[in-house]
Amino acid sequence: MRRSRLVVATVLLLVGLLWIGQGMGMVAGSPMSGQSMWAIVGGVLVVGGLIVGARELTRRPPIRS
Repeated sequence: MRRSRLVVATVLLLVGLLWIGQGMGMVAGSPMSGQSMWAIVGGVLVVGGLIVGARELTRRPPIRS
């Protein structure tokens, strides 16, 4: 379960960074390019990815007997 959450956090970060780039016009070739709304949505995804990743990395693994 830990690995899958870290993968989700990484995907959120990468997609968020891409959307920020598109929203700010740094990545061209999409209808999203130059639309500031996508930079904001990308920022939300980046923050969400950081939260998911940080919570997972600081979480203690379950004790197995």
